[in-house]
Amino acid sequence: MSLPHATSGQLIDIRPLGTQLSSAPSRAILKSQGLELMRMVLPAGKTVAEHQVPGEITIQCLEGRIELSAHGNRQVLRGGDMVYLEGGVPHALHAQEDASLLVTILLTRGT
Repeated sequence: MSLPHATSGQLIDIRPLGTQLSSAPSRAILKSQGLELMRMVLPAGKTVAEHQVPGEITIQCLEGRIELSAHGNRQVLRGGDMVYLEGGVPHALHAQEDASLLVTILLTRGT
């Protein structure tokens, strides 16, 4: 069973999960013809292997701390930090602490 996505005009809660962080799942928030939005929850030590998406992407760290590898560099994102990547840029994530992220992907036609 798929989870419902947000609808136009619906309020979406992306506040930090706080004490619920360690038990919260990642979840898709919305997907339209041109946009995908998800809350990604990464437990400490979890790695998302290098990958790329065709569309532009933003990764906003809502809480915790992650290491982002992209453009041949590594940088740490903490709660309140956000990064933008052009479409097609290979990137990887590693959670240094339990973390939740708001990931926004601009979908290209045909995606």
